[in-house]
Amino acid sequence: MLSSIPLREQVALLMRGVTFGDPEISATMEAELRERLGEALAADAPLRVYLGVDPTSSDLHLGHTVPLRKLRQFQDLGHQVTFLIGSFTGLIGDPSDKDSARPQQTAEQVRAHAQTYVDQVWHVLDRERTIVEYNDRWLAELTFGELIDLASQFTVQQFLARDNFRQRFSEGHPIWLHEFFYALMQAYDAGHLRTDVQVGGTEQLFNLMAGRKWMAARGLRPQICLTLPILVGTDGRRRMSKSTGNTIGIAEPPETQYGKVMSIPDDAMRNYADLVTRWAPADIEALFADLAAGRLHPRDLKMRLAREIVSSLHGDDAALAAEEAFRAVFQAGGLPEEMPVHTMRAEAPVVALLVEAGLAGSRSDARRLVAQGGVRLDGRVVTSAEETVPPEDAVLQVGKRRFVRLRGLTGNSAV
Repeated sequence: MLSSIPLREQVALLMRGVTFGDPEISATMEAELRERLGEALAADAPLRVYLGVDPTSSDLHLGHTVPLRKLRQFQDLGHQVTFLIGSFTGLIGDPSDKDSARPQQTAEQVRAHAQTYVDQVWHVLDRERTIVEYNDRWLAELTFGELIDLASQFTVQQFLARDNFRQRFSEGHPIWLHEFFYALMQAYDAGHLRTDVQVGGTEQLFNLMAGRKWMAARGLRPQICLTLPILVGTDGRRRMSKSTGNTIGIAEPPETQYGKVMSIPDDAMRNYADLVTRWAPADIEALFADLAAGRLHPRDLKMRLAREIVSSLHGDDAALAAEEAFRAVFQAGGLPEEMPVHTMRAEAPVVALLVEAGLAGSRSDARRLVAQGGVRLDGRVVTSAEETVPPEDAVLQVGKRRFVRLRGLTGNSAV
């Protein structure tokens, strides 16, 4: 049954956080959403809404929850929600936000990652009200003739107008033909699902609009596109991404999530508050007004933010327990009782060890952390990036809140 919330309020809720970078597109999408929601309410017929995610790694992270939360809003209003696993498009790799071609995955890698995504998505979506689909069911069955028909709706100029393709073309870097297929496949998904609304990140706008064009060409009512901003990673600068090691996994333990949120730079707090909390816009404005006026300490706001994020994924009790653990460890100066374990089989350079243990995204990141005095080994500041670490039990620490327990195969396990 559809929600009885007034249409005006539903539109305001669903448009919250949506951005296109183009006022004309924004006005068109909002008007179409209002019209189609009104029709759905009048007929008591839910809209078909979907989000497609390619299984490119083993875990979903907090950045994925931005569009997932929008999907949950539609779900709570009574609409039909589909979580689409890109089991076929994941073989190609989305070039939307890349300055080079993505490495292609094997079918086995895609299947393994897809299963973990399905297991983890219930931290945000309602299992009983979600349809899970896999796009290899229809994309793998396309004939060459059907692919030609699909490609005939688009021009090479349209693709080369995209910033990343244009840059690569002007710099003489290769643009592989299969990369063009990605938007075509996503467009076909929209038509196959006969979707009313597709949700995605701002970098996905071209692909979502391609779906509108394909649907119109097939005599279908074009989908409404809702695109959402990018969540920055724990470094506060780059988008949250597994490849840069700046993620907060949605299935990570509450204590780990809480500590990682507490590690983000102060100037990233607004991005997190806007995109990954359940707070009302007026409440967010009030909190940051208090922060700007000095009535609220940045640490206290960050703790409220961490508690809210963990609560939204694991529940209130888990969030409160995580906060107590954080206070005990970081305000009392102790070590956490639970921390990830990394086994060492041989002596290793500290920069390599930081990357292997997941405390740095790359060796250059690791060197920067050491140069800034942010790395400790058993409480001692590591002063040289050339230092090597023997395969003995110890605690490796980055900053104030990230720990890994090192286990040497022949070490003393009493650490």
